[in-house]
Amino acid sequence: MEVEGSSKKMIATQEEMVEAKVPLPYRDQCAHLLIPLNKCRSSEFFLPWKCENERHIYEKCEYELVMERLLKMQKIREAEKIRQQQKQGIPLIPTTANT
Repeated sequence: MEVEGSSKKMIATQEEMVEAKVPLPYRDQCAHLLIPLNKCRSSEFFLPWKCENERHIYEKCEYELVMERLLKMQKIREAEKIRQQQKQGIPLIPTTANT
């Protein structure tokens, strides 16, 4: 279930995630941080000011994954734009603003 090209490796195994009842959408490279966070949340009765350290560590991991995906998408878009420009070439007659 590793994401292709991601710099982060999958640490939690499928068995650990099933045992911890991690929902499918959250089974990513940060799941190993979500498991102790959820345990802490349930033991502290989901009080918002408890488990702050675990929550911040998990959220930072998720943020880094999102930023990595955004940078990858930006590179893909730039490469596609360059490919499109190479296909079109340089126009011999420039278009004016009135046409």
